[in-house]
Parts: sequence; structure tokens; C-alpha cells
Amino acid sequence: MNRAPGVEDPLQFALALGLGCDRGTPAATIYQAISEALAVCGGQPSDVRAVGSIDLKADEAGLLQVAREQAWYIHFYPAADLAAVDVPNPSETVRRYTGSPSVSEAAALLVAGADKADLIVEKHKLRGPDGRNATISIARIYP
Repeated sequence: MNRAPGVEDPLQFALALGLGCDRGTPAATIYQAISEALAVCGGQPSDVRAVGSIDLKADEAGLLQVAREQAWYIHFYPAADLAAVDVPNPSETVRRYTGSPSVSEAAALLVAGADKADLIVEKHKLRGPDGRNATISIARIYP
């Protein structure tokens, strides 16, 4: 977990989620991945103030269901915008499929305001019982 110097409690700040998933990933798998990632940093869904993903997922049923049920607006970014963000865990596999070396980490930083955010959960991955993958990254948003 990356923390700013002198900051012990990440939840004195709002959280931003970056979401990535396989095509056809059910909402249950995405919910589980989010829940696990939030548990890593001691967060709750109510701490989430911003959510981002890649524009390729703008029609992803499971992702849209989670956002609707949580009353979260998802900002969808083009691959070029995500690719311009420096992330700790780029992936050539992700680049091959999306055009960006990062979806979840880059989206979390972009939607949080990259100049005033840091990642506190890097690429939390879950392969659901359905065989589909979800990846969640969480950035802390500074005031």
C-alpha cells in the first residue's frame, strides 16, 4: 500500500475505483472483487466517490449493474487516455486486448485526479467461479 508521508488512515480521504473485467463478467464476480479490494484498505462502498474504466466496457452488463445498484457514475476513458498514465503494474496482455497497458490502475488514478491521488490497492485480481476475471484498483483522493 502506498501512503503519503504522515498519513496513517487512508479513509480520511475519499476513494476512487478503477474497474477492469473480462467480457461477460457477472455482477456477482465484480461485487466480490470490489468487496475484497475495499477490505484490503479498510474501505466501504460508501467511501467511493469516483469510478472509472475503459470505454470498451461502456456496455458491459455486469459492470453497469454494479454501478446502477451502488448509484455510482462510471467515467469511461479511451485507451489512449489510460495509456498515458504512469502505473506500477503495466501489462502487455492488457495492452494487446485494450490498447492500453493498464485499465484498473490507470482508471483509478485518472478518475481520482492523478495529480492529487495515489494508489492504495494495486490490481486486486479475482477469477470468479464463472471463470471470468475482474481487476480492481483503488486510489485515495486527496482534497
